[in-house]
Amino acid sequence: MAKIPRNFRLLEELEKGEKGIGDGSCSYGLEDGEDIMMSNWNGTIIGPGHTVHENRIYSLKIVCGDAYPDSPPDVHFNSRVNLPFVDQTTGKVDQSKLPVLANWARTNSIETILVEIRREMATFNNRKLPQPAEGSTF
Repeated sequence: MAKIPRNFRLLEELEKGEKGIGDGSCSYGLEDGEDIMMSNWNGTIIGPGHTVHENRIYSLKIVCGDAYPDSPPDVHFNSRVNLPFVDQTTGKVDQSKLPVLANWARTNSIETILVEIRREMATFNNRKLPQPAEGSTF
């Protein structure tokens, strides 16, 4: 099976992101519509219900490097969040601690990452972690 080139793949993701995903709890799009390399993306996650994250809106920056989708993108939280896979000084997601990034597959996408982070927020160990003040940023 032929490999889809990086830019075709990212155009596909952009189109899907602009249409919106599922229930609207996660969204993403290009940081700058003029970015012809489609490297810099913004993501948003609405915290899952019945957790300390409920009704919080988390902003993320996603950078798809030249090797994407063969290699995972870099993911940073702009919004402060206390999760075991997020560096508490920079907001960078530690790829080795988040399964979707640690076990990256070419078939994964920006959507996959956001949905998996939201799912992690709702897990037993993360759902009640004390969180920084709402609206604070890295």
